[in-house]
Amino acid sequence: MNSKLIYIAEDEKNIRHLIESFLKKEGYEVSAFETGDALYEKFQQQPADLVILDVMMPGSSGFIICMQLREISNVPIIMLTARDSDEDYISGISLGSDAYFTKPFSPIKLVMQVKAMLRRMEMATSATNTDQIQYSDITIHPSKLTVFCGKEELKLTHTEYSLLAFLFENKERAVSRDELLAKIWGYDAVIETRATDDTVKRLRKKLTAINSLVLIDTIRGYGFKLSVKGD
Repeated sequence: MNSKLIYIAEDEKNIRHLIESFLKKEGYEVSAFETGDALYEKFQQQPADLVILDVMMPGSSGFIICMQLREISNVPIIMLTARDSDEDYISGISLGSDAYFTKPFSPIKLVMQVKAMLRRMEMATSATNTDQIQYSDITIHPSKLTVFCGKEELKLTHTEYSLLAFLFENKERAVSRDELLAKIWGYDAVIETRATDDTVKRLRKKLTAINSLVLIDTIRGYGFKLSVKGD
């Protein structure tokens, strides 16, 4: 049995119960809410290990709740939407969601995504045998899931952290998109392919904003590789 706690905010009863039943069959502890506001109130009292948010709900939208959660936690967040629009996708990713599913979606694929996210989290927190991973002016502390540029902390979502840590662990070589999809997202799908590139874009912006020397170079038609400014 899994001891992980998952919160779901979805106003459509059938979808909410479907997701809840699939996750409970996998042994997860699940609490489901009709609104994001109710989920956020509960999260403040008892944080969950992963959150699934519908975008359009009564009260605060999933985007608002995602933003509020990001102010207090780096919990993995999966967003659900009935509209397959680039605007929704970009909004969710830019606010810090880790994955994005458009309705109708496969509940089996959603469960696979949940498993992959929680597995990555367990692997990261259990990496106590490595005190730190350093490349140029960036230092990663795996046991604390923190990243620093000098003495300044780089605030990352869970997926951003996982992707950067994987690139650091493989800093001597280029990493393909397919490998990132398998290691970070857990499976291959069109939305995950987009999420990989957008996650890299967000990481680049954050590294630039903190004046880091570390670059994430695109290897056309293949993937990404770390480099250092001036080298």
